[in-house]
Amino acid sequence: MMNSEQDDKDRELLKDVLTGRTFTIADLIAKEGGDFLKGESPVPKLLQVKTELNLLIKENVADSLGALKATLQDLVDENELEIAKNLDQPLIALVEIIESLINKPNLLYEFVRRVDMKWGQTYGKRPHFQSPGQPPHPDDDYTHESVRQKLNDFLYILKI
Repeated sequence: MMNSEQDDKDRELLKDVLTGRTFTIADLIAKEGGDFLKGESPVPKLLQVKTELNLLIKENVADSLGALKATLQDLVDENELEIAKNLDQPLIALVEIIESLINKPNLLYEFVRRVDMKWGQTYGKRPHFQSPGQPPHPDDDYTHESVRQKLNDFLYILKI
């Protein structure tokens, strides 16, 4: 803003104050902060990126029951540091998170356990936990292999 315009605004504000108009803190904020957020989103970039990643999960993970999607979205929230390191290319962080689940059996087993727990909480039923190296329960919707396959399918979509 040009100095003469700022001077005019200052004079107008002073005139209002002097003529008995009630001067409030809102007037001061409006005067001083009018251009503060100009061109910028008031939503922090990390929150924007996490929201976009969660939407991507919601729209692209094959999971009719929803527990896998919800648990993946929890992982996005839990891995803020990794995502913050890749704010300009957040898919890199998401790919790394998913690849670590697929490539590290212990992480995958724990992740599937979390998915089963989420399913149990959502549907009010006792989940079926598959032990490593054991066959899954016949009624288990989230087995180690089924979750691994769904993660691989999602990873394929991310890399296209």
